[in-house]
Amino acid sequence: LALDTSMRKYKSSSVEVSRARTTKARVPRLRTRARSGTREEANPSCTMRAVIQRVLSASVEVNGSIVSSIDRGLVCLIGLGKGEENAEEATDYIAKKILNGRYFENEETGKPWDLSVTAKGYEVLLVSQFTLYGKFKGNSLTYHQAMPPTEAKRAYEEFCQLIKSRYEEEKVFDGEFGAMMKVSLVNDGPVTITVDSSVKN
Repeated sequence: LALDTSMRKYKSSSVEVSRARTTKARVPRLRTRARSGTREEANPSCTMRAVIQRVLSASVEVNGSIVSSIDRGLVCLIGLGKGEENAEEATDYIAKKILNGRYFENEETGKPWDLSVTAKGYEVLLVSQFTLYGKFKGNSLTYHQAMPPTEAKRAYEEFCQLIKSRYEEEKVFDGEFGAMMKVSLVNDGPVTITVDSSVKN
């Protein structure tokens, strides 16, 4: 009986030791999972639309004052929307279409649609316009697909800097984000092109 009791105590002790070891062994795994579960912030996502107009001149007025104006070049209405597209890829696509698109005639050869705004050395006027993501619900307009104002402001300002960094900064102008603007322009042609980062070509 004494031997049997002793064996029971031994087995019980062994089980508790085994449980303790198992518990200790599990702790690092839990910590490891916590670390591996902590991910870096995902790349921001959005979509972008632009209405690009070839102009002889253009200006933006806010509260009765001209805030920007250009001579020959492009006026680009920029809209930012919600979406799963990588923001860097979206803005890169639109920037290339603005700066590399062949909107102008080559006066030396007479070939139309041959030169870009950068090749001609013309100016670019960027204007934020969330209404590019407006949709009709019956006869009413909704803007649920537009990027929220705070995020859109940051994304738009970054896009303006991107255009400036890829061209001559002194030739790139913009309006005033979120303001009630009066945009005046003389469309040359008329030429108006729409591009959408979600419909690449």
